[in-house]
Amino acid sequence: MSKPLEGIKIIDFTHVQAGPACTQLLAWFGADVIKVERPGAGDVTRSQLRHVKDADALYFTMLNSNKRSLTLDTKTAQGKEVLTKLIKESDVMVENFGPGALDRMGFTWEHIQELNPGMILASVKGFSEGHAYEDLKVYENVAQCAGGAASTTGFWDGPPTVSAAALGDSNTGMHLAIGILTALHQKTKNGKGQKVAVSMQDSVLNLCRVKLRDQQRLDALGYLEEYPQYPHGEFSDVVPRGGNAGGGGQPGWVLKCKGWETDPNAYIYFTIQGHAWAPICKALGKPEWIEDTAYNTAEARQDKIFDIFAFIESWLADKTKFEAIDILRKFDIPCAPVLSMKEIANDPSLRKSGTVVEVDHPKLGKYLTVGSPIKFSDVTVEITASPLLGQHTNEVLADLGYSQEEIVALHDAKAV
Repeated sequence: MSKPLEGIKIIDFTHVQAGPACTQLLAWFGADVIKVERPGAGDVTRSQLRHVKDADALYFTMLNSNKRSLTLDTKTAQGKEVLTKLIKESDVMVENFGPGALDRMGFTWEHIQELNPGMILASVKGFSEGHAYEDLKVYENVAQCAGGAASTTGFWDGPPTVSAAALGDSNTGMHLAIGILTALHQKTKNGKGQKVAVSMQDSVLNLCRVKLRDQQRLDALGYLEEYPQYPHGEFSDVVPRGGNAGGGGQPGWVLKCKGWETDPNAYIYFTIQGHAWAPICKALGKPEWIEDTAYNTAEARQDKIFDIFAFIESWLADKTKFEAIDILRKFDIPCAPVLSMKEIANDPSLRKSGTVVEVDHPKLGKYLTVGSPIKFSDVTVEITASPLLGQHTNEVLADLGYSQEEIVALHDAKAV
């Protein structure tokens, strides 16, 4: 069966996480992604946090599956010639170099357009072009802070907190993938390539829009009724940290379950939605709360919300998180167990759906990685191992029309 993006050739000039996450997604769906790496070194994540000697680190393998690896020294004339041929035959180039790096290599946007008018040049940036911090080097947590996420995460009596989710890196890669696919679609209409850029700050902010919403409400009202600080706490002029409160206007909290004293993840997240109040009362054995005017509206409950959560926690005291969920799901109550990474790794449902997959690697052995979070009715996403450094160099060169003798010469010149 042909893959949706089969026939699309992508030059992957990215490293670390944001760019590789983008190109990996496109490779999963059938694009021929050629990861261009420095001879003898490659992507820095090949050796970062390595746990098996002389094997690629999981940091690399989990972000570069389904790709081909081409080693290329673009500082040499021969390397530039190879890249020139590759540009002429490709559809997309993805890069996350520092500002001006491509220009210094001799491949300005104008030159790339001359070589291939249909080329889509996709870039990951820390900040948008023209931003005051445009030249600032950006990593995951830097982006979370600059994008507004950290200032609104954590508890009100503590410092800003970053999330373990890759809001700055992988999230930016997902946004860039959408941009690339959009540009490819437009190209089918006008035949033209274009530049596509996504900044890490912008991508984080895009996921924080509800907090930007709350800033405007706070400016207008002086308080935010769904935050734990209301009605008895004080609000400043900025959106506060809300602990584990729900961000959509529905009170929610992380609550202890049986075993929390020894298991740091023996918790569930419990949400009190207005339409679910009656089922919640029935599940908790408090039917009298259903019609009680002190409890039967969100406004009435707000000033005693933590008393309600304390009661729910007492109800949970003799139930494991999984036992609690099995009861609450029957009442259609929004809730979930707090799952550890170990529990996720061993979850049979996630294995069955392809969300977590086991892959064979020639040096690392078997390892777990994420599969496609996007499920299709008519597309099977197969996850293959990440490439060894330079594994496909000769293959890619042959695809470009180089003879065996020319390939040997390129190796002798250390261009590849």
